[in-house]
Amino acid sequence: MSEPITLNVGGKLYTTSLSTLTSFPDSMLGAMFSGKIPTKKDSQGNCFIDRDGKIFRYILNFLRTSHLDLPEDFQEMGLLRREVDFYQIQPLIEALQEKEVELSKAEKNAMLNISLDQKTQTVHFTVREAPQIYSLSSSNMEVFSAHIFSTSCLFLKLLGSKLYYCFNGNLSSISSYLQDPNHLTLDWVASVEGLPEEEYTRQNLKRLWVVPDNKQINSFQVFVEEVLKIAMSDGFCIDSSHPHTSDFINNKTIRLIRYK
Repeated sequence: MSEPITLNVGGKLYTTSLSTLTSFPDSMLGAMFSGKIPTKKDSQGNCFIDRDGKIFRYILNFLRTSHLDLPEDFQEMGLLRREVDFYQIQPLIEALQEKEVELSKAEKNAMLNISLDQKTQTVHFTVREAPQIYSLSSSNMEVFSAHIFSTSCLFLKLLGSKLYYCFNGNLSSISSYLQDPNHLTLDWVASVEGLPEEEYTRQNLKRLWVVPDNKQINSFQVFVEEVLKIAMSDGFCIDSSHPHTSDFINNKTIRLIRYK
């Protein structure tokens, strides 16, 4: 093997060999380390590549083994695809395409289960009636919780692109609240009449919105309608054998299935 080379890829250091980096001469790395394309150096003298450092581990491992090995819960396929396209390693491009077909087939048959819970909670807050004049007030508030499980990771990503939390004046996708690729728990409140906007932030109260419709979800009925709309557009249908009809009507449990 040739002498070790240390690369700085997006701030992450990797050590490998010249023979590994040039194992596919027609690739971007092959061109860079054969002298066809000039390389940049960081302050330590390491070769610098301004690309995603975390994803590069899969690129480098493919150069070493000719196998694309991804963890079972890998969630950055889009980013990997862009990085693979940049490095232009043709066998890796083909391996990624095969992996995507494999994942697509595994995703076709899926189950979606949602358990819902609702309670009424009293919220206390201060109302400014005039400069330096405040009064204490309270109101009942509906608090919602939804525990979502799906065997389809892609469906939860789709759901995350449609449902957003409203908090501190900003909308943020629920995708960042995924517990793992198959589980998601949502907790939100309905709007409370008379509750100042800043009180939602101070008391850590999140509201739930559907985008791009910009519709606020203030009841389980609206939540169920929106989730059914999203799920059925993705090929799901209601599982008639479960749950019990009364549970579904009362918005306690929803189970959908998809066969393709």
